[in-house]
Amino acid sequence: MRVPRSSLVALAALLTGTLASAGALGAETVALDPAALGTPAHPAEPAQAAPTGSDPVSTALPDYKPEAPKADPAPAPVAAAPVAPADPLGAAIFARFTDTAPLLLRLTGKDRDGIRAVYEARAYKPLWIADGAWTEAAKAVSARLAAAGEDGLDARAYTIPNLAEKPDEKGVADTDLRLSAAALLYARDARGGRVNLASISRLITPQLDLPDANAVLTKLSEAGPKAGDALQSYNPSSAGYQALKARLASLRGPAPTAVKPLRLPPGPALRVGMHDARVPLLRAHFGLEARPAGTLDRAPGEPEEYDATVADAVAKFQRGRGLPGNGVLNIQTVLALADAGRPARASGGEAELIVNMERWRWLPGDLGSDYILVNIPEYRLRAYRGGSLRDEARVIVGKPESRTPLFSGLMEYAVVNPSWYVPPSILKTMAPKLAGYGGKTWGGYEVVRHGGHVSLRQPPGERNALGFIKFMFPNQHAVYLHDTPNRSLFSAAKRDFSHGCVRVDDPFRLADAVLPDWSEARLKKLIGKGERTLRLPAKLPVHLAYFTAYVDDGGTFRTLPDLYGYDAPMRAALGLPGGGGPMIAKLPEEKARRKTESAPVAQVHPAPRREAARPRRYAEPEPSARYDEYDTPRRSVRRAARADSAPEYGEPGLWTPAPAPVSRGWW
Repeated sequence: MRVPRSSLVALAALLTGTLASAGALGAETVALDPAALGTPAHPAEPAQAAPTGSDPVSTALPDYKPEAPKADPAPAPVAAAPVAPADPLGAAIFARFTDTAPLLLRLTGKDRDGIRAVYEARAYKPLWIADGAWTEAAKAVSARLAAAGEDGLDARAYTIPNLAEKPDEKGVADTDLRLSAAALLYARDARGGRVNLASISRLITPQLDLPDANAVLTKLSEAGPKAGDALQSYNPSSAGYQALKARLASLRGPAPTAVKPLRLPPGPALRVGMHDARVPLLRAHFGLEARPAGTLDRAPGEPEEYDATVADAVAKFQRGRGLPGNGVLNIQTVLALADAGRPARASGGEAELIVNMERWRWLPGDLGSDYILVNIPEYRLRAYRGGSLRDEARVIVGKPESRTPLFSGLMEYAVVNPSWYVPPSILKTMAPKLAGYGGKTWGGYEVVRHGGHVSLRQPPGERNALGFIKFMFPNQHAVYLHDTPNRSLFSAAKRDFSHGCVRVDDPFRLADAVLPDWSEARLKKLIGKGERTLRLPAKLPVHLAYFTAYVDDGGTFRTLPDLYGYDAPMRAALGLPGGGGPMIAKLPEEKARRKTESAPVAQVHPAPRREAARPRRYAEPEPSARYDEYDTPRRSVRRAARADSAPEYGEPGLWTPAPAPVSRGWW
């Protein structure tokens, strides 16, 4: 019987281990001969005598190569365990870091590690306490934390620790670290770190410049008495933010006088003219006379009379606590008196300001001397040069179910006479028709083949979905500023018609502002001469923002409708009145997604010839492909879309509603 060669190899390996063991015990080494196992030597490699000192197994089986013994892996370096300092105070701070108790709520483990690294570099010496007392820097930081409400922040989030009159090492360690934690949390919140933006919308994607522990604590500790100003500098310095901050201070009025809590016994609500045993307590609390003073026409009043003087004092207190200042001693006022030391809850008007102040934190700390700002709810673009407004234009933004994202980017170039490639979301509906299509053009579109892939390209021209020019600032959302052939839509007051990109009214005027070497007249001469890319001499910041309340250039405070429903979840996230759950901002996206998944897919129709002096008209699509099944634009636009029978090609991934017909009658 012939033995398979694989079995021989396995047996040889087994015998090798056995022989090696025998050699170790002084036994005789025996050569392994294949003939002894009943099989001839390999015909291509005849057997040879084993040379002296060679491995008999490897000589008998030339194709067998025993593995070299593996060296033991080098031991991984063991990090030296941190050693507690010798001095008692440093040892106490070191020990506090080993305690799992949090330094401050909302402080992450990464932030805690950053604070520890700062103290470790200082040999665990205190930052804010010297000789058992606060340093000047600590006093300045504490004052700024207490005044956090001036910037729309919640001072209760930055607890200022109390320092005992004669603190021990453990008390100094805990107090010093807690002040560091509060200062770090304030700085990160001032730069936009207190709201989880993904919970509001996945399309809010600013690059927040959140400072780390080393940057904050080093900056503040070295600032000395000006540490409060250094901490304040983490808030936005832009004129728009400062205007809202000033209005917030004006709305709140002077800070209410600090009063001690007053706990009143139960009783009915009090109005002017009523008598109650609690009135003397109110008089003493507000520093009023024990009884109403008499006049020529009236004798002195009763101490228990709830007169106009007491009601006025109660009304002033109510306004200072964010309550309706009606002077009625109701249950809300009684509770506020019992907890008088707590800051007033923001009113609805204050909440509106605070929400929009928070949105300024999403923008870079330095907007740039030259930049473009698009305020989406306002449907307006502003171009700034040298810090001054250079020009502004109306824009069309994304629909609520295809929103324009919020972020900042850098414009790098513009393209005159751009081409447009039909996006895959639309192209896949046309694949069956194009599969057997052999021509080079289809309904005004060029069929482009790359191997087995087919795409449609709309060549430059006045019917191109991107118009005559587009402005590119590369970003993860693939949105940009561009022209549009549907210029009549700019006459609408509510201009949320796009699929996410921003369409600009009179884009060549904008090009004149962002391309210093190209005038508007010179740019227009390029129309119809082929696609051309024009690079900006320097990258230009573009900020896509969302402000529903702002102060205009004339100093007038203006409010706007909440187009995408972001205000309510923002109020909820900030703990302000009038807040709703974050799902409010997500409903349009989810509704649109479900509708798109359940509705039939629209068919693509080629762009027709442009007709003069009236809106474009197209062939009637299938009933299931009507535009108003996919969108809910303004009623007038929907009527126009029905009247024109078919939707109009607009921009990537979008059926644009046809423009509303111009009414020439009285009604």
